[in-house]
Amino acid sequence: MALSKLLVASLLLSFVLFHLVHADQPVAAQTEGSFVQQIDCNAACGARCRLASRQRMCHRACGTCCRRCNCVPPGTSGNQEVCPCYASLTTHGGRRKCP
Repeated sequence: MALSKLLVASLLLSFVLFHLVHADQPVAAQTEGSFVQQIDCNAACGARCRLASRQRMCHRACGTCCRRCNCVPPGTSGNQEVCPCYASLTTHGGRRKCP
């Protein structure tokens, strides 16, 4: 009789511990995503588009790409290998979207 009570108690304790550990995992996954720092897209795109002939269009396209990728390549042109997401975005016509 004592053995069966001990078995039931240990199973109950195991179930409670399993439940607590399993319930804690989604919270940990949510907090990991909060450590990703958002860049200042206005400043980054301002620097990227400062020499563009059509600055408003460049800044608008760069801003869209920056918000999607959270990355803007350094310099005023090129360097797209630094930010693969930024380089892979295209328009409906198949041209590169990001300046």
